[in-house]
Amino acid sequence: MQTLDEMRDRCLLTAQQHAEIGAWVAQARTPEGILAMPEALWRSLELASVLMDVDADLRREPVLSET
Repeated sequence: MQTLDEMRDRCLLTAQQHAEIGAWVAQARTPEGILAMPEALWRSLELASVLMDVDADLRREPVLSET
């Protein structure tokens, strides 16, 4: 929910989208349930994720420390 709150705070989601997505995620019992989110909400969430660069950590090279 923290990421959803940040998306709303950055005006990447409207208050209504934030509430609808939050409600959907809260009632979904499984990852498959979340993936069944209505298409319009999913597109809004996906766009906000891209604009926030949520996947940035996945593209970084791992830091290997020598001990």
